[in-house]
Amino acid sequence: MQGPRPPRAWPGASRAPGSRRASTASSASLGKAPQSGTRGGTQGAPQVFDEEGKNVTPQPLFQPDPNAARQEKTHGSSTATTKPGLDETEAQQDPALILSEQDEDEEAALTEAELEQRVEVELVETSTLWMLHLPTALVSTEAEEAPRVLERNKIYTEICEAKIGSEYFEEKIVQTFCGAAKTKEVQCDTITVAHKGVTVTPWDLDNPLDVSEPAETQEAESPAGKSSKSPKAGEQDQPGAVPSATESAGPARSPEEQEPQSGAILSSAKLQQDLVVMERILMENIFQPKLAVYRQIPVLIEPAVSSDTEADEDEEDEEDEEQQEEQEEAAEGPAEGAGPRLELLWSYRCDLTRGHSVSSMAWNKENPDLLAVGYREFVPRGRKKGLACCWSLKNPMWPERVFRCDHGVTAVDFSLARPHLLAVGTAGGRVAVYDVRSRQDTALLDSSASLNKHKGPVWQLKWVEQEGGDREERLMCISGDGRMTQWFIQQRLDCSDVMQIKRTESEKKKLPGERERKSEGPISQQAAGMCFDFHPKDTDIFLAGTEEGHIYCCSCSGKEQILGTYRGHKGPVYKVAWNPSSTDMFLSCSADWSILLWHRDSHTPLLTFTSVTAFVHDIKWAPQSPLIFAAVNEERVEIWDLSVSIFDPVLCCAGSPEGTLSSLLFARNAECLLLGDSCGQVGVWLLPSLAVPSTEQVGSLYDIVASARAV
Repeated sequence: MQGPRPPRAWPGASRAPGSRRASTASSASLGKAPQSGTRGGTQGAPQVFDEEGKNVTPQPLFQPDPNAARQEKTHGSSTATTKPGLDETEAQQDPALILSEQDEDEEAALTEAELEQRVEVELVETSTLWMLHLPTALVSTEAEEAPRVLERNKIYTEICEAKIGSEYFEEKIVQTFCGAAKTKEVQCDTITVAHKGVTVTPWDLDNPLDVSEPAETQEAESPAGKSSKSPKAGEQDQPGAVPSATESAGPARSPEEQEPQSGAILSSAKLQQDLVVMERILMENIFQPKLAVYRQIPVLIEPAVSSDTEADEDEEDEEDEEQQEEQEEAAEGPAEGAGPRLELLWSYRCDLTRGHSVSSMAWNKENPDLLAVGYREFVPRGRKKGLACCWSLKNPMWPERVFRCDHGVTAVDFSLARPHLLAVGTAGGRVAVYDVRSRQDTALLDSSASLNKHKGPVWQLKWVEQEGGDREERLMCISGDGRMTQWFIQQRLDCSDVMQIKRTESEKKKLPGERERKSEGPISQQAAGMCFDFHPKDTDIFLAGTEEGHIYCCSCSGKEQILGTYRGHKGPVYKVAWNPSSTDMFLSCSADWSILLWHRDSHTPLLTFTSVTAFVHDIKWAPQSPLIFAAVNEERVEIWDLSVSIFDPVLCCAGSPEGTLSSLLFARNAECLLLGDSCGQVGVWLLPSLAVPSTEQVGSLYDIVASARAV
């Protein structure tokens, strides 16, 4: 083994003066086997070998990161690089000592400003190490599995108690997380009960308004022991003395002071609401059997229980009298001849509608129990104001809403998109829109300020749904000034003309020998429009009836507005109605006492229905069958069933003796017919069960018309 070389100046010598460098000669060059002991390795660090020559040098506990060493070499933080010409067997310094010296150099390199800088150190708690996680299961005592869970808990408790005496049982405490217990509690104020009594006199009962509530509260708030202003305060302290109602409440007031107080009570909102509830209860009790028949609900009759025989006889007599009265009414009633009859359920009438004539009726599109009725004078006399009333099945004796107009109401209709809007047309040419949700009498929109308002009576108006994606509605009106208008619902009510009905010259044959007369120009170039009806499938096509007796088939779009003219009536056309099933056919009624059935492609009537010599005011197709329609004339109402007969109606009912019938309307959710008359009442009549035509006998309305024309 060679001796130690003299120390040489190398970069690590100054940093580790206590380290030594040792080199060993190869056994091949010296010809000797390695001996056990400590010798210098090729890397400069001391190494230890055993007798067999195995390297048993202890490894350092600190292992430097080789990547960090590369980064230091790259960024120039360490200059310990191998220089050419150095001996590869030179000893190198321990990396742990190098890192510690570098840290010392960095600490020494800090400036005073850096040392004075504030350094914040945040200590974060380490995450919880779960050795065993058993989540808590909470079950409500009202749950279905609650009995099973309680049984399992009981078994587990018994097992734990049995293991306490065992030598293998050892109790230990561990940290657990228990779920918060949840309880249900109900808290309310204590209900206190107090008994109070007072002695009153007949004078107190006759004058209940003398009691003053404010004085009563003031006495209750006054402390005990203070006497009130009543002159009998001293007597009340005596035993056995009982104060009267007026003495305990306060001094009596004069009638002048009582009137404002009673007025405030009667006008309070709470009293009004209570009165409405009481009114609903009374109406239900009075009209319950009739409403049950209207809604097709079986009526339950309570058995009469009485012990006295006299009471039974009295009840039997009353029942007999009622039956006799019903029979007399049925005999005098609207039924004519044998066969089915109409049964009167009730009538919508009150003191406000007396003296008016029912001009039009319309059901609400969303609430089938809400009915709008328009009233005007049947014969103009004293220029009474018109009414538009909204009736409900809950109270047939008084309307829910009353809207007063300056002129007679001639047409009403509810909106489909906005069911709370009610359109009203008057005899003065005014068109108004009311909000039935409001209790005010003022109109929401009015045409009085419009420059295009009607100059004649608005005989009919209707909300028509437009075709397209927006599905908006338009308000269509026809007036006596010969205009068919469309109204726009905006900030104000304005309209545009859809068409103007031109007056046609009457063609009179010239008699032989008669001279030609000079033609006289008509007073007005427009013919008065009386009614209209839109096609059930195509809302661009509609029928318009005029005062001349003509019916026009018109289109809202296109250059040619008039598609066809139907001449058959000799008087004003009061109503036209498309058939809901056979959409190419329609009915018309007129003042010439006739009802005509038309086909859209034929300009002559297919069938004519005439039974009495009276004006026919209104016609409607029945919703139950497309072969049944109802008509109202001045004398009676007629039900026609074309599957039974085309010559005579199947049912005729006379009007009330006080007035004449003016309008009709079928119920939407019941088999009933509503009839309005000139006395201001709307009767609800129960329709009999009419025979529905079978498909084997009658295929459609076309077959009936074809067979009738063939005969």
